[in-house]
Amino acid sequence: MQSTEGLCVGAEKKVLLLTPRGFCAGVVRAIDVVKIALDLYGAPIYVRKEIVHNRHVVDELRQNGAIFVEELSEVPPGGRVIFSAHGVSPAVRKQAQARDLKVIDATCPLVTKVHLEAVRFAKRGFTIVLVGHKDHDEVTGTLGEAPDSTILVETEADVDQLSVTDPDRVCYLTQTTLSLDETTGIIARLKERFPKIQAPPAQDICYATENRQLAVKAIAPQCQLLLVVGSQNSSNSRRLVEVCRNAGVPSYLIDDESELDPAWLSNVDTVAVTAGASAPEHLVQNLIQFLQNQYAFGSVQEVEVKEEDVRFSLPAELQSQAGRFTQIAL
Repeated sequence: MQSTEGLCVGAEKKVLLLTPRGFCAGVVRAIDVVKIALDLYGAPIYVRKEIVHNRHVVDELRQNGAIFVEELSEVPPGGRVIFSAHGVSPAVRKQAQARDLKVIDATCPLVTKVHLEAVRFAKRGFTIVLVGHKDHDEVTGTLGEAPDSTILVETEADVDQLSVTDPDRVCYLTQTTLSLDETTGIIARLKERFPKIQAPPAQDICYATENRQLAVKAIAPQCQLLLVVGSQNSSNSRRLVEVCRNAGVPSYLIDDESELDPAWLSNVDTVAVTAGASAPEHLVQNLIQFLQNQYAFGSVQEVEVKEEDVRFSLPAELQSQAGRFTQIAL
């Protein structure tokens, strides 16, 4: 373990700071898309839904001139709109075209991968079982790719209730931000019910979701409490809390240090801190300083479970306009 520079003050109580944590490549890309669009075109820039699921990020971009809307009907005809990292259905794309909107698509490439898989399986006549959470923005978009061929399941019990036209032509896809453990059980049950079920060519759960969960599992035996920085509507952040609790360690999801309950820290000498894939690093650092200043936590040890080095190119709509931003690095 390596102490984080500038944070170690030698107190007995300590913080274990997990790495990787925080922004993934898709989130970095989506946030930068909004910032670059504002620089290039000026306000107003409309964004359909939250660009990523974090309250602080959305508030900052709103202050910079982004206008967040729930539906495209709120965007003036001919306006410029950004689709969020979670993706949209073909119906939304058609609506944008009908309103003559100038679209910049910030859908995470790993979500786009799932959409393309759904289209391919549907064309081949498969029933698609989508493992995910109902009403999540990502799931809504994926369901829209092949609505007549796709069935959503959230639990193993849902799998037991499935009825399909041809049990030999069934496949499964998953939301990218699910719990690995929970999904494993559901997929195992699917394989029991449909022995010939086809899997996606590569795992749909994204690298960042997996890595952050693996980090939590690795640190759980070494801490008495885990704090996850992230918003309540962030699926991957909520899964981190679940993973830690399933390991027998209390865990809580907080937007920032203002939501910290002192009761959680009672008799806690070692607290671990991580952040969901849409939570900014400055919120993590603010929380650590708060723990040090208010609760006498001293040494901060960074625990690196896996190194990440993933980059995504900007959307084509921006590449032609912003040559110096052709790559975004995590």
